[in-house]
Amino acid sequence: MCVTAVESRPAGVLGTSPGHRPFGTRVMAFVALTKPRIIELLLITTVPVMFLAEQGVPSLWLVLVTCVGGYLSAGGANALNMYIDRDIDALMDRTSQRPLVTGMVSPRECLVFGITLGVVSTLFFGLLVNWLSAALSLGALLFYVVVYTMLLKRRTTQNIVWGGIAGCMPVLIGWSAVRNEVSWAAVILFLVIFFWTPPHYWPLSMKVADDYARVGVPMLPVVAGNKVVARQIVLYSWVMVGVSLLLTPLGYTGWFYTAVALVAGGWWLWEAHALHARAKAGVTGAKLKEMRLFHWSITYVSLLFVAVAVDPFLR
Repeated sequence: MCVTAVESRPAGVLGTSPGHRPFGTRVMAFVALTKPRIIELLLITTVPVMFLAEQGVPSLWLVLVTCVGGYLSAGGANALNMYIDRDIDALMDRTSQRPLVTGMVSPRECLVFGITLGVVSTLFFGLLVNWLSAALSLGALLFYVVVYTMLLKRRTTQNIVWGGIAGCMPVLIGWSAVRNEVSWAAVILFLVIFFWTPPHYWPLSMKVADDYARVGVPMLPVVAGNKVVARQIVLYSWVMVGVSLLLTPLGYTGWFYTAVALVAGGWWLWEAHALHARAKAGVTGAKLKEMRLFHWSITYVSLLFVAVAVDPFLR
């Protein structure tokens, strides 16, 4: 499905040039370009994997530089995403206060900022961690910016499915930072995040479907009914939980991780099936409660990866 670009209202709707903004406000605007709340979630999947790879406590210096490098890389990708999407961001309610839309940061500044962070993060990883982690980090940035933002987002309902690969890369980066290689344990956790991403994001997309429809972005809830979306959420959820349980029979984790994965996964499946039941019954609006699963999805991935970090100490 091809979608034409939309025309936005001009960036800088507040009517004052970026140079006339207070310094502190400008600094916060550049920080906002990196989408810190999203990066927090990425770090939640990076650090625990380093504990699993080390089978104990990794070098705290290595953890610090890996987190800093990951923040710089993901921040650069997010800034470039905002640069490319500034036209539709200006028309969507949930993105109408982003720095490029308000004029707090100019498009040129955003572009330079994003590219600079990408270059610096790659060199940072290569020089202070290892070049495998640097390559994985750069690959994640390019995948998110080029494949997801430029090629998939405005063209296919599968955008978040395949675009989510970029969000899976911190797992591989965390493992490679410790081992300078990628193992099956890292691949399994990569797949957990891969199958987690659609049922995590689709409930939010259901909530803001009108926003996406307004700008012609074919998120699945825009082109399919709630019942179809909820059924897809259930299917991905079952696969995600199943994959999460592969670590133990392969010998990478023990009883503690397994218990957390079973309990947290079981609760996830309960919420996913409940959402599907409400959608199948034709429930709409606030009574659909789609955001219950969205919020739980963040708790789920946090609990699962905390278990990844703790499990080596209990075996």
